[in-house]
Amino acid sequence: MKNELIQWIIRFIKGIFIGSGAILPGVSGGALAAVFGIYEEIIQFISNIKKEFKSKLFFFLPVGLGALFGIIVLAYPIEALLRNHPVFILLFFMGCIFGTVPLLYRKAKLHGQKKWHIYLTVLTTIVSFILLISANTFLDVQVAQTPVTWIMVGFIFALGFIVPGLSPSNFLIYMNLYEPLTRGISRLDWMILLPVGIGALICIIALSKLVNHLMNFYYTTIFHFILGIVIASTVIIFPSQNQWSQLSLLGVILSIVLFIIGLLLGLWMGRLELKHKPED
Repeated sequence: MKNELIQWIIRFIKGIFIGSGAILPGVSGGALAAVFGIYEEIIQFISNIKKEFKSKLFFFLPVGLGALFGIIVLAYPIEALLRNHPVFILLFFMGCIFGTVPLLYRKAKLHGQKKWHIYLTVLTTIVSFILLISANTFLDVQVAQTPVTWIMVGFIFALGFIVPGLSPSNFLIYMNLYEPLTRGISRLDWMILLPVGIGALICIIALSKLVNHLMNFYYTTIFHFILGIVIASTVIIFPSQNQWSQLSLLGVILSIVLFIIGLLLGLWMGRLELKHKPED
């Protein structure tokens, strides 16, 4: 019973990070799900939702509640922190993600590993970093805010969960829709939330079975690919020189402390995952 309660709390915390990470620029909810060791299970669940429905629903309930908490409750605070204290929140998230990368690496080589898998991870990291830098530099468009637009936003938002490493928040920033979305979430604006939910549902129904099929046949390759994207997308959110220059010495020290706290939290969650892993 104690082990089940600990597992419930762990999955709830994972859900918070996955949900809040989904709205943090540069971070992917799907990548965080992979980092926390539940991506494969989520894809299997939503692609075969009738299979073991009750047990799987109970398993993912704390994840879903945590994700809703991370998205709805933390949307405005995260957006406000990014606007006023970006270095603090970005360093904390970087620490959390890097702290759980060893767990993701262990999962990637679960079914064996060849030398070319390591090369794939390195190549994916480099290419992803270059593409993310280019997108941050050159993409900036204005998109009208209509119901169809918000359905598209929902599709992109869910795509960040289905495709690990894809940061929906970055795309929304490029289209100047990020702040309107976070504002709509924090105010529970159903004129935004409803079409966004519809778009997310369309994405999940359309792509989950395809991704699950690929996972069944190319597990090791896909997870080494995900590992490369996670590393690149984490490094890319490192604060800019301009953001650092706005900090006092105390602010710099606090940022480093927050990174260390995040790193320790990630490592701790990784150890808990291994220690209290449910028996098959």
